[in-house]
Order: sequence, then C-alpha cells, then structure tokens
Amino acid sequence: MGVSELKRKDRKNKARANNKVAKIKQLLRRPDIKNVDVEAIKASFAEKKGQA
Repeated sequence: MGVSELKRKDRKNKARANNKVAKIKQLLRRPDIKNVDVEAIKASFAEKKGQA
C-alpha cells in the first residue's frame, strides 16, 4: 500500500514542478513595453474626446 502512496506523491511533485515552470514561461512570454510616447497617447485621447 505504501508504494501506491509514493507513486501518487511522485505524480503530485512532478505536477507542481511542471506548473511552476509553465507559470514562469507564461510570465516570460509577455513582451516588455518599451519606448511608449505618453504625449502621443494623451493627444489621441484628446482627439477622441473632441470628436465625441
């Protein structure tokens, strides 16, 4: 009976490790936002507000 519990624990440990790796990969997959022109964004909002 002890063997089945160890197998279950092994599967659980492997699943935890795989989930952790998958979570890290998901976070690294998101691109960094660089060189954002804040003034251009503000101007576009002002244009939209003026049209509405």
